[in-house]
Amino acid sequence: MAREHLLAGEFGAAARLSPKALRLYAEQGLLPPAWVDPATGYRYYSPDQLPRARLVARLRRLGLPLARIAVLADLTPQDRALELRGWLHSQRSLLDDRAAVVEAVQGSSADTGLAAAVAMRDVPAVKVLGRRHRIDSTALPDFLHTAEQDIRAHLRASGRPADGRRFVFFEDLITPDSYGYVEAAVACDGSVEPVDDLHLRLVPAHTAVYLPVPPGHEDLPLVLRVYDAVEAWTDAHPGVVCTGHPYEIYPGTGTRFDVAYPVTVH
Repeated sequence: MAREHLLAGEFGAAARLSPKALRLYAEQGLLPPAWVDPATGYRYYSPDQLPRARLVARLRRLGLPLARIAVLADLTPQDRALELRGWLHSQRSLLDDRAAVVEAVQGSSADTGLAAAVAMRDVPAVKVLGRRHRIDSTALPDFLHTAEQDIRAHLRASGRPADGRRFVFFEDLITPDSYGYVEAAVACDGSVEPVDDLHLRLVPAHTAVYLPVPPGHEDLPLVLRVYDAVEAWTDAHPGVVCTGHPYEIYPGTGTRFDVAYPVTVH
């Protein structure tokens, strides 16, 4: 074997990659050896592969998945820089979201005044046309906007009123790091045929504990304190038990929206 090739150990040392990392990158097709000795199984690399190997090592230190690194490694330096700037921006936004949630958790007990505005009401059964998707909190605004547009457009196309109240049902806790099911729905009357991923269902009559969301608390992170206040109110009333997923209803009681929990009262 000519010395223009390096053994895996030599190549790894020059690229500052461990033998384990070299094997993984070879198996994934990210950094395959230039030649493998069929008799010994020894892997040899070309010195020309060192720039790519060092690039892969740097990208891996960012915590990027191997599939994303494979794409980035094949881009021109200019295109790769653009992609990485976009990734860095999203990471900063994600960190800001996490910091906001931490601040909301730390300050949740400070808004005890919110609990004083919690009330209870009987909610009649209502038919809704909705869309249900599994998303994280970063995708929530776009999902709600698009879903409401599509639902109201379908109601109009079906000859039905499209001005019903909007509901947002949260089946799971969603955060920037965790996915859960969210349903966006609009109250409707009469006969409507579901289409594509839109569905019809009946929200049963129930008793709800609710809190009109005050101005300034409509968005993350402060809206989390509204949910905390409703939950704290139910915890403080032993005869009141939450029996369903929390939901938001638009418009609210003199506010942009209410946060509500279905409950039973013993």
